[in-house]
Amino acid sequence: MTKNTFHLISLGCAKNTVDSDSMAQLLLRDGYRAVDDPDKAAVLIVNTCGFIGPAKEESYQVLGELAQGKRKGQVLIAAGCLTQRYGVEVAQKVSGVDGILGTRRWMDIVQVVKEVRKSPHPEPIYHLPEAATVGADEKDALRVSVAGASAYLKVADGCRRPCAFCAIPLIKGTAVSRPIEAIINEARVLRDSGVRELVLIAQDTTDYGHDLGMKDGLAILLEQLTDSVPDMDWIRIMYSYPGYVTDRLIEVMATRKQVLPYLDIPLQHAHPETLQRMKRPSNIDWVHKTLAKMRATISDLSIRTTFIVGYPGETDEEYQALYDFVNEIRFDRVGAFQFSFEPGTTSAPLGDPVPAEVKQARYERLMELQQNISLQVNQSYVGKTLDVLVEGFDSGISIGRSYRDAPEIDGMVLIEGKAKVGEIVPVKISGAMTYDLTGTLAKQVIKL
Repeated sequence: MTKNTFHLISLGCAKNTVDSDSMAQLLLRDGYRAVDDPDKAAVLIVNTCGFIGPAKEESYQVLGELAQGKRKGQVLIAAGCLTQRYGVEVAQKVSGVDGILGTRRWMDIVQVVKEVRKSPHPEPIYHLPEAATVGADEKDALRVSVAGASAYLKVADGCRRPCAFCAIPLIKGTAVSRPIEAIINEARVLRDSGVRELVLIAQDTTDYGHDLGMKDGLAILLEQLTDSVPDMDWIRIMYSYPGYVTDRLIEVMATRKQVLPYLDIPLQHAHPETLQRMKRPSNIDWVHKTLAKMRATISDLSIRTTFIVGYPGETDEEYQALYDFVNEIRFDRVGAFQFSFEPGTTSAPLGDPVPAEVKQARYERLMELQQNISLQVNQSYVGKTLDVLVEGFDSGISIGRSYRDAPEIDGMVLIEGKAKVGEIVPVKISGAMTYDLTGTLAKQVIKL
């Protein structure tokens, strides 16, 4: 075990991964070295997730395993969403945690590491200030996470939406947008390093710029980003909010070829009364009209969404409305989740009255429907040619993603033969599965 080494585990979503990579940047800058083996690290860090119950339990499990295996001279720091929300509880549940760092001050990781290592401390050292995590405090860390030729780029942090089931505002605070100049500079750095795809993320990307006094902030950001970095191949939008997909944003997506015809818009439900209890936009007519407008304006648009089943008070009639809505709209991708009771949220007084077996049955029925839709939509691409970003090669098959596939959550395109990793190649689609496509290189490319 070398003195200035660290092992960092990142749990949860891509937004958390960006925070983890930003912390790693600061540690590397301070002379630390990352190691893959926790037994060889002097500093153990877990960037936790505390969004819903299962994520919370996973965070406790990982922390507990590292704490149990701690060796003499090692320190363990719990960071992220779980610690921001349950700081004292984390220390009580996991014996052996030396430092508690909240998600809103990830940029203080070097300071916290030094504090927990400099002297004996019978109790964990807490570092849970409420300051925002964006802007001048970022210490010049790139707010990105790179995976091959793709990179997540965080454009804002926090959320001001009132969703009753969500703990993010409790954890992250209100929405704070990053300066456009900083985002563009990071996009240039990523382009120069060989990144081909930018994935723009925030708790709500369509709220970008509201706190800066901007209207249509996301559309403005995309316009300036495509003008400033015209040779970035793909720009993907994640986590948009119903009601804030504006005409200007639709126009930008339709006319700026770098902006992929792909939108992730978590709708959460399709019955107005359920949505009202969720404190979500409940104008289903707006959803129908906006999706129809987008599909008419943006060629080959691919739409991903997510839904919650078993929300408190969800009747058979309300669930059936959701089922019928999915059957009618025919989304390219759907993620579904069973409601998870979260204390402290505004939905807490509603309890968790829908039986677990009812939630499970509704979930399975909805996903079975979507699997059939997904297969049919995928089959419509057979015979067509799609550009595919190649990400790997295994057993004679190249593996990549088309514009329809966001990293980690959507499908893949399996290509016969070997194509260069990191390149975008044309692939003629020859087969379709429920989530993935298969195909062959549409024209001769350099094989390595």
